[in-house]
Formats: sequence, C-alpha cells, structure tokens
Amino acid sequence: MIQENRVVVTGLGAVSPIGIGKENFWEALKAGKNGISKITHFDPTGYTSQIAGEVQDFDPVQFIDKKEIKRMDRYTQFALAATRLAFDDAQIKNIDSERTGVIVGAGIGGMNTLHNQYEKLFSKGPSRISPFFIPMMIANMAAGNIAIAFKLQGPCECIVTACASGANSIGDAFRAIQRGEADMMFAGGSEAAISPAGVAGFASMKALCSDHNDDPAHASRPFDKNRSGFIMGEGAGIIVLESLEHAKVRDAHIYAEIVGYGRNDDAYHITTPAPGGITQAKCMKLALDDAGLKPEEIDYINAHGTSTQFNDKGETEAIKNLFGEHAYKLAVSSTKSMTGHMLGAAGGIEAIATILSVENDIVHPTINYETPDEGLDLNYVPNVAQTFTVNAAISNSFGFGGHNACLAFKKFIA
Repeated sequence: MIQENRVVVTGLGAVSPIGIGKENFWEALKAGKNGISKITHFDPTGYTSQIAGEVQDFDPVQFIDKKEIKRMDRYTQFALAATRLAFDDAQIKNIDSERTGVIVGAGIGGMNTLHNQYEKLFSKGPSRISPFFIPMMIANMAAGNIAIAFKLQGPCECIVTACASGANSIGDAFRAIQRGEADMMFAGGSEAAISPAGVAGFASMKALCSDHNDDPAHASRPFDKNRSGFIMGEGAGIIVLESLEHAKVRDAHIYAEIVGYGRNDDAYHITTPAPGGITQAKCMKLALDDAGLKPEEIDYINAHGTSTQFNDKGETEAIKNLFGEHAYKLAVSSTKSMTGHMLGAAGGIEAIATILSVENDIVHPTINYETPDEGLDLNYVPNVAQTFTVNAAISNSFGFGGHNACLAFKKFIA
C-alpha cells in the first residue's frame, strides 16, 4: 500500500466582491461587509434581477502583462490575479516545474467573451471574429494560462461541475499530492459571468433574487425566512497546497491541514437538489470518513447557503441528518450572504474563508439573517462574527446537475 502524503495549505489568494487579497477579504468577512450592489457591467434596465456581487477596483495590470490582458477573458484575469496573490502569500522562492501543477475550475468560463463575439458575428459578420475568441472563452484557459505564467509542468486540469467546480478542483489537487503525483498544487475556481446573457439566463430559471433591486445590501439572505433567490457574484479563490514534507523543507507558514474530500451526485434533477438532503449528507460523511473525523469533532460548516428556498432547507436537513444533536452545537454560516454566489469560484473562495476560520478561531457571520424559518433552526451565526475554537471544519459546495463536494480542514499539528 502506498503511503499517503499529508497535505497542508500554505498560500491564499482571493479576488472577491468584498475585497482583493487575503487580508482585505478576511477583514471584510469578519465585519459582515456587503458586496452586493446595482450591476455596472452593463445596463440592467428591463432585467428582473438588476443586482450582483461585482469585483470592485480590479486592475489586471497589477498582475498581468498589458499585452496578455487583451487576450484573456475576465474570469482568466481573476484566476491569474488570485494565483499571484496566493503565490506571494506562500512566499514561494523556487518551483520544481515538473512537480508543481494547477487545477482551477470554472462553472461557465468566458461568457463575456462569448457574448461580445456573438454581437460582432451578428452585426459585422464572421470575418470580424477575434482569433483569440476560442482560447479566451473555453473554461480550461484559466488553468492553462496559470501553468504558462508560472511554468508549471505538473498536473494541469479544469474541473467543470457548476457551483462545485472550485471545491472539486481543490479536492482533486489534494488527491494528487496525497498520491505523490505532485509536491505543490495551485487549486480553486474562477468565474466572471455577470453579463447580459448570464443574468437573463439565471433570471429566466427564477433562480435569482428579483425583489430587492432597490435594496441590494439586504438581498442575499441565506437561511432567512424571506430569502427569495441567489445573487450572482464573480471573482476567484486560489489556494496553495503542498505535501507536509515539501512545506517543512522550505519552512512555509501552514494555515491548516486539508484532511478529507467527499464527492457524489444527487442523480435527481438538473437544477433542484434531492429532497431531504440525504445525498448531501452522504457527501459530507464521505469527507469526514476520508479525514478520519467523527461528526462531533466538527466545529464549523461553511455552508453552500445560496439564499434559495430549496438549497437552504435541504442543506439544513442534510446537516441534521448527519450530525444529529451535534448539529445544534456547531456553527453554520454562508459566505454568499456577502459575496453573492460566485458560481464556479464559490468553492475556492469559501475554502479560503473556512481555512482562515480554522487558523484564527473566528467564524464569519451570515448577514441579513432577520427572520427564522420553520425547520431552519441551527446556529447560522446571524449578522455578527463568533469567536470560539475551530479545530476542524468543512466547506460544502453543491452544483446544478446534482454535483456535491465537501472539503474537510483541521488545525495543523506537527
């Protein structure tokens, strides 16, 4: 039997609607900062949902060569920026190219590029389509461009599992290091789908919140009785994973140890989660079993928490199903209450939130929680951060198509 490597987290890179960089993101999380506002990427007049979690003050020139920026969709720019932030945060001096890889997911990919190029096609004809159209649009180009920029010749993949993409990417990178296929991996997700087609498409499914256009600060309200749909977000979350041995050799700062990964599928419906949260509970149990953790050892759950009727009810039921009475002793909070739903990037940015909770013994709040709903009676950390010892935590990500992913982290003990 092959000895599995222990895997630790040594770098964090966040590009989000509430802050760019680990420090800004974490301070905003603790303070319960709202990142939802009126859409500025295009004129949303006439759209049923006119609000989103846009990344503010993002300047790609700080991270990417000017010439290359024009050849990259916004989601790839986010991914490269978050990777640079994670690289710097990990204080990496040298990279063994063949032993370092990247797995970065995207739920959609270059939707803005697709929209812009279709406009050109229909208005000016096929000869005006950019030669960079395809490599700007396809979802794997975030991972590909990261590999090129950082000269990473190890495993390089793009996981596309809708809103579970970022978490699945981190989980698969964890497995690669465990099995000895790499010493270091950059992993997470990126998304930039706040576009006319993106917003219109999700709105037509009745998935988006449409009753808070004049009050965006209170629109995303996971687990609250008056929740009415999710808010689109954008950005990227990338973490650096290393084998413990590799991290020790370079005397890296270790935020936490990643110890478990679970994944399965509801096999029920293309958009609606299976009733009762049974499959999601099984996914969490897979992660705990992989980690060798008992349910009562978990202190915090970073919930998928989308602010939709079906998800929040089903996730609560899943937690109760698995954790029993302990469900009422742990904390459950939703990063999406502040960032909106960052789609394929959600699992990456929420893993960062979970890791920082484990390191700092602080759990960020679920903002806009005002009215309890029947059956949704857990500690959702309403509106104010809570401080307590977080020895172990899990992060949930559930996506269209029934994709479920769960990551387990715990304090690093040498």
